[in-house]
Amino acid sequence: MDAVMHAFSGIVTVFIIIATGFVLSKRGWFDDKSTSLIANLVTQITLPTYMMANILNNFTHDSLLALSRGLPIPILSMSIGYGIGHLVARLIHVQAQRRGIFCSVFFLSNVIFIGLPLSLALFGESCTPYVMVYYMVNTSFFWVIVAHDIAVDGGVKAPLISKQTVKAVLSPPLLGFIFGVAFVLLGWSLPKPVLQSFTYIGNMTTPLAMFFIGIAISKTNWNEIKLDREIIVAMGGRYLVSPLIVLALVPYFAVPHLMTESFVMLSAMPAMTNTSIVAKYYGADYKYAAILTVVSTCLAVVFIPFYMWVLRG
Repeated sequence: MDAVMHAFSGIVTVFIIIATGFVLSKRGWFDDKSTSLIANLVTQITLPTYMMANILNNFTHDSLLALSRGLPIPILSMSIGYGIGHLVARLIHVQAQRRGIFCSVFFLSNVIFIGLPLSLALFGESCTPYVMVYYMVNTSFFWVIVAHDIAVDGGVKAPLISKQTVKAVLSPPLLGFIFGVAFVLLGWSLPKPVLQSFTYIGNMTTPLAMFFIGIAISKTNWNEIKLDREIIVAMGGRYLVSPLIVLALVPYFAVPHLMTESFVMLSAMPAMTNTSIVAKYYGADYKYAAILTVVSTCLAVVFIPFYMWVLRG
């Protein structure tokens, strides 16, 4: 019961911030430019500095090398989830122009805007490197495979590997993590004023990310959301199949208990917000993607305490 209450407390904390962004957006504080500004500020400034500061402040050469033991878990779990997602999409006759979107929601998580803040609320800063290991695999799958599938949904013949793909995978948050790891492994450090500045800037990540989610929800047309078979099955993949795959894999790998907990919780996060952005870019059904993303975000308040109970109850 304590684990469930702890999870519920962490989620309530995050959802209060989301609700603040929602209310302020409804009152006209944020327009489309404001939303883009917040997204760019998080992904290009606050999150990369947070990654560097966290790694440099909390990890050593040996503790970072130990992270590699857990890398096969997200790789295998997402590969299996991707295969199951495509199989299920064909079995329930998801329209061909929606299959890439459906599969993205089925097996990929929103690791940065929701997964990281919630993980910090639930487990503390010690979980950050595990989040980044999961994020590396998650973002690689999205930009290398899923973005290609969504382009196919929109009738675009996009190459599987391109300069755009490489640029998307090597995002500023991932580069911040890579540089932080490199500094620790090489025994380097940043000047104290720079490191302290990075820490202050990085601490803005969680509230800004939650504001972004609240703004996005406030702009949703709820009349367009109908719980049909595709949405229910996609949510089953997001919140049941994906976490169960991770739970089935972890006994075969000698990883820290906190890494196991982090991976399970990250596999049970809402769908990636980038899904609808990429769908719109390639001319696919971006409204369908947005609906799936919003529904998955709302269901998080139920499933995240449930998985905390499974892990610690």
